Amino acid sequence: MPVDKSSSGKSGWLPSKDISSILQGWDYEPGTINVRKVIGANGTPKLQMRLDLGLLQMETDGRPDGQRPHGCESLLEFHDQRLKEHKERNGTELGFHLTPAQCQNLREETLMYHNRYLSLFVLGEYAGVARDTARNLRVLDLCGKYAIDDHDRLVLEQYRPYIVMMYTRATAAIEVEQENYSEAMLIVRNGLREIKRFFMRFEQIEAYRQANEVRILKKLASEIRVHLPPDPMRQLKKDLQRALKDEKYEEAARLRDEIARLEALF
Repeated sequence: MPVDKSSSGKSGWLPSKDISSILQGWDYEPGTINVRKVIGANGTPKLQMRLDLGLLQMETDGRPDGQRPHGCESLLEFHDQRLKEHKERNGTELGFHLTPAQCQNLREETLMYHNRYLSLFVLGEYAGVARDTARNLRVLDLCGKYAIDDHDRLVLEQYRPYIVMMYTRATAAIEVEQENYSEAMLIVRNGLREIKRFFMRFEQIEAYRQANEVRILKKLASEIRVHLPPDPMRQLKKDLQRALKDEKYEEAARLRDEIARLEALF
């Protein structure tokens, strides 16, 4: 068996754990997210993300590192269960809280799911992206409501627009794959509204207009729009403005009547 010399063992030698053969032919590319799916030694699929000095390997389901803290799927599930038991025991959520250490552990766990949903997005596995982004948003809500420390309540909030954007892209992509373009457009609009509410909450509406997340979702909306039939109401209003500008008042009156008829229908 190949061995590596090491000072950590009593004999100074340990079985080789060199991962060079695993990385051979899979070069790290700066600025890109390089991922692949492999079959693990236990026969189940694993995700691998290429890093500059190695790789991350993640489970495709459950907690990405395969651990079950406190017998639960994740720390989030554990604290959700704690909250449920607290409410059942006391009849109220008052008195329930998360300590700084608990919040820190939740943040570290959230990073695992972040790495996984990025990997899944690259692979086009959008259901998994939607699952993990929705899950991370629950962590933000939990810490924001129950953390003892102000820092712990707010530190993750800066990532909410990004997570909402990724959730929106994934859920919209699922609808686009089914050619449900109207539903996909509705999802994108809801995502933009949620991001806007976030910036309004912190009185940063100008930051909303400049946010990269908003730019990405508006571009996605434009790509979806080409698959939608023309909006008759929008076209009628454009025609009305044109008729008024050209002083075609009879045509303008007809268009107003048609607009009023459609508005009454809806």
